[in-house]
Amino acid sequence: MMIDISPATDRMVGLLASVSEDCFDLPTPCPEARVGDLVDHVGTFAKVFTAVARKGNSGAGRPPRPSAANLEAGWRDRIERDLQTLAGAWRAPEAWEGMTVIRGNELPAEVAGLVVLDELVVHGWDIAVSTGQPYQPSVSDIDAAASFVASFDAPRDGNLFGPVVPVPDSAPALDRLLGLAGRDPSWQPPTV
Repeated sequence: MMIDISPATDRMVGLLASVSEDCFDLPTPCPEARVGDLVDHVGTFAKVFTAVARKGNSGAGRPPRPSAANLEAGWRDRIERDLQTLAGAWRAPEAWEGMTVIRGNELPAEVAGLVVLDELVVHGWDIAVSTGQPYQPSVSDIDAAASFVASFDAPRDGNLFGPVVPVPDSAPALDRLLGLAGRDPSWQPPTV
């Protein structure tokens, strides 16, 4: 199953265009991450998952902890380029075929593609809600990401993905995905 992740990368680029360095210290739905940390995470996963799509070296072990301190001058342009490169890499049919490796762990390439989409959709919401931006991913992106998250049994340490948050079956699809990803869909930044 090949999915076009370009709409999700374009949405992320649009969100990041409205994130200034003044937003880096804003809280997010991820208790251990501020907005700047998530921006760094987006930049890191764009590079890692481009290598994954190309069946190249994506590094080994756990990635470094995301931190706004890692963001250089010109980070926005670099991450935009890296997200465009990521979308291009996953447009290739062979990116979705066979097996691939993420930081030393082998898995089906189709699953890796769903990881990418989930990262874009869920962290897109994290950044949007934290910075007061509107956010509406496509139903097909939400459904594909939800199919991945519903099947995943990884540690949920509260850093970037927390324990499942119960959400009614009657809730909108995005809210159900967010609950599966450990997000409270009603989360709002604290008022000062």
